[in-house]
Parts: sequence; structure tokens; C-alpha cells
Amino acid sequence: MSIQKSFQKKGKALTSLALATTLAVSALIPVQAEVTETTVNWTREQVSKIELNEDNTLPYLDISKLEKFTEDYHIWDSWPLTDRDGNIASIKGWKVLFALSAPNDVLPGKVHDIATIRYFYSKNGKDWTLGGTLFPEGASLGSREWAGSAMTDDGKIHAFYTATGHRGQEPLTFEQRLAMATGDIVVDSKGVRFENWGDHKIILEPDGKYYQTREQALQGEGGGYAFRDPMWFKDPKTDKEYILFEGNSGGAVGDRTFKQEYAGSTEYTSENPVPAGAVHANGNIGIAEVVDGDPSNLKMLPPLLEANYVNEELERPHIVVKDNKYYLFLDTHINKYAEGLQGPEGLYGFVSDTLIGGYEPLNESGLVLANPPENPYQAYSWLVLPNLNVVAFAHFGDIGDMSIDDIGHQSEEYQFEHFGGTLPPTVKLSIKGDTTKIVKEFSPGWIK
Repeated sequence: MSIQKSFQKKGKALTSLALATTLAVSALIPVQAEVTETTVNWTREQVSKIELNEDNTLPYLDISKLEKFTEDYHIWDSWPLTDRDGNIASIKGWKVLFALSAPNDVLPGKVHDIATIRYFYSKNGKDWTLGGTLFPEGASLGSREWAGSAMTDDGKIHAFYTATGHRGQEPLTFEQRLAMATGDIVVDSKGVRFENWGDHKIILEPDGKYYQTREQALQGEGGGYAFRDPMWFKDPKTDKEYILFEGNSGGAVGDRTFKQEYAGSTEYTSENPVPAGAVHANGNIGIAEVVDGDPSNLKMLPPLLEANYVNEELERPHIVVKDNKYYLFLDTHINKYAEGLQGPEGLYGFVSDTLIGGYEPLNESGLVLANPPENPYQAYSWLVLPNLNVVAFAHFGDIGDMSIDDIGHQSEEYQFEHFGGTLPPTVKLSIKGDTTKIVKEFSPGWIK
């Protein structure tokens, strides 16, 4: 099945739950580490090889039949509590899962305006109990909390999140900064809770060189802006620790010039000229090194991956190490591809023998799994766990030929009926070298 056929009529719709738009002022200029430039490009030629097949296409999901993860809240982006090495943590037999949330009477397109991190706990890793909000009310930085990660060490939780906007600010802005706080984990027969939080800290902001600032984005970019999704990672080969994150390539669009390496081979571009509008796509995946074991002290490094002239939004980056190889995963939307390219809502991946440099797309194009063409928005925000189980959230289902943008013009009843706001079935990946395939489905929320 060709990708062009699969995504006709979908166009450049605005995705209601996309975190793109806007705008982070760089008040803190982090120290940059002295490293060799080894940033890899995801090229237009690679993306042109995207094809849906039985190995990468999710089964059709009837969202209307899914049970709500919690009756009172929509939930979306989720992540488990891990230990310092990145394994799913077990705290006296309890596992913990975090998710972005909003009250269930909020329209789907408005949930990011009031997003709050809540947590759930479970003995078996598949049946979950709502614990409450991660942080005390009013404690976090920003006017709302966007996705991140969390790891535990020596009875403490180190929680990383995206501080979006500023508390009390009107109108809402979408300034994005990487933040963290440390607290105590309290466990008893009734479950898990978090107490005695220390001060919340901004740990990283864009520098303007490797990662675009708000001021640069305002100079005619015209697309999304991102500096978010901090993800903890410890390299098992070196024991060095890092934070991965989503960003955009530094500089203003007027200063951006095309390079052949963004497109691929000269043979490809001779037959597929790069449209001028592709200049607005500048997504990247950032990395910062933890200094002296202190998660709040980071050295900014050059990006692991860039998608200049290819894609403007590479969300929720994370790494799984398997068979001595580094597997770098990300999510992106139908409408985030540069002019002249097409791809599905999907999980994408790359593989390298080294943490920094050398990444090649999995399955030649990078596509690992995608929604089926007949239900192109059924799920999003996939996260690959160390055991290769993949969690996500149920987005919109059975909307016919409508785009996400069209849904916002429908009745409130229609929007609620077609929105998931819960977890879909967990899927299992098989990975062999540079190829992947979907091999199994589990019940929703299954992380064990």
C-alpha cells in the first residue's frame, strides 16, 4: 500500500493534541560541552521510502469500546517510573505509571491548556489505581505540566517535566523549558505516594545555536516550536547519564540554507526537487549530559538527530539499548512533514552502534508502527519500554475523511464521542538489527 494513497485528503491538518505552537524565551544559556559534531540527518530520501505493511500497521481500534483508564479524567502521554539504569522500577512490589491528564468535561482540543501530571500504581503492571497528582497544587513551574520522565534512586523520585507557560500568565503562552523536582517515595499496603518535594528547578533552555529560541521562532518560522519532553537515559556501555529532549534546529528561518545532506542523494533531488516551503521544517532531537551525577546539572550537546527540510516536530525521543545497539525512537504527526513529503501518525526509529552519531533509519524509512489508513488518528504518543512493549494513548477514531482540524468544528457531543483520552492496547515489538515488526497485542496499560 503506497503512503501517498494512504494519506490522500489528509493534507496539512492542524492536530488538536499536537504540542507544537509556540514559544520559549531563552533566559538561561546553558554551558555547551566540547564534543565533536556528529549530528545525523533524517533525510527526505529516507522518508520517501515509507510504506505501510503488515509489520508496521496497527490493527484497527474501536475507540468507543475502550474502557476509560480513569472515569474522571482524560489521559494521554504516559511513562513509567524507572530506576536509574532505565529499567521499569518496582517499589516494594509496586509499579508506577505517570500520564498527562485533564478533567473529562474539557474538550479534547483544550486539554493541553490545563494539563497536569497524575500517577497510577499497580502490583501486576496491568491493573492500575489512580494515586492523584504527582506534585502538590501550585508547586510546579509553568502554568501547566507537559510530558517528561521519572526515575528513582535511593528512595527518592527525580521527576522531569516540561514547564509550559508561566503560572498566572494571561493570555496563555506556550514557552517550554525543561524542569525537575526531587521528592520522597512513600510506600505502604495501600499503594504509593510522593511527599517532601524539594524546589522545582529549570534545568535546560534553548541556546539559539543548536536549539531554536522563542525569539528566533518568531522571526517568520510559521510552524511549530518545541523544547520539551525530557527523557532520562543512562548509557549501559559508559554509565554516563543524559537527558534527551525534543527541539528545533537553532537559528531563524531567514538564516537557514538548504544542504544536500538534508535531502539525500543528488540522484534523489534531481528527480524530486525540494520545495521552497520545506525550509520551515527544522525538528531535532536534543541531548544533554548529566554532570557529576546531579540530574539538575546538565551540559548541552549537539543534537543526536535533525530533520531540517523534512519534519518540524520529533516528539518524546527515547532510547532502548538492545544487542549492544542504540535504538532511538520518536513520534510525529501526519501534518508535521515538510512540503512535498508525506507520512503517517506514527512511531519512528533509528539504530546506531554508538550513542552519538551513526544513526540509520529502521526499516529504511524510519517508520516502526503507524495507525491504519482507515483510522489514521486512532493512537499517538508511543513510548517503547525496555522490554519492547509499546504504550500510547487513544486519540480520535472513526472520523471518516475528516482531518483533526475538522473535528474542532463539530459539536461537543461528537468530539467527546470520538475522542479516546485513555490507553489503547499495548503492543509488542520485535527488533532484529535494523528491522522491526509488530508481533503481539496486550490489554491497555500493560507494561510488565
